[in-house]
Amino acid sequence: MPQLIIIVVLVVSAWLLYRRFIADAKRLAERSRRAEKERQTGAIGTLVKDPVTGEYHLKKDEDE
Repeated sequence: MPQLIIIVVLVVSAWLLYRRFIADAKRLAERSRRAEKERQTGAIGTLVKDPVTGEYHLKKDEDE
């Protein structure tokens, strides 16, 4: 029985690490695409609209 619990814990841990890896990879790919597009257009940054105030501000990496 303890072996089964250990195997389940290992499988769940591996699955969570995999999901985190995929999420990080997607975030990095998006950041890279955004930087490449800014480089192509000569833009300084990406503007995003605040849904509450309706004002625009530069997108930060934390905004994702």
